[in-house]
Amino acid sequence: MNLTTLLTICCRKVEQERRIPFEITADADPFYSESNIRYLKNKLDALNAGTLPLEEHDLIEVD
Repeated sequence: MNLTTLLTICCRKVEQERRIPFEITADADPFYSESNIRYLKNKLDALNAGTLPLEEHDLIEVD
């Protein structure tokens, strides 16, 4: 089955049922995990308190 046929079938099904005929899911983004949010909040609190050790890094040049 080619893409055009698949899209035609899906569009007809949506028109008939007035809904998307399949479930759309995605894995949770690890950036928004509780542990990462807690880590970022702690870093932000330390930055605002002036206790976060800051490091200087060399620039990386890409050709």
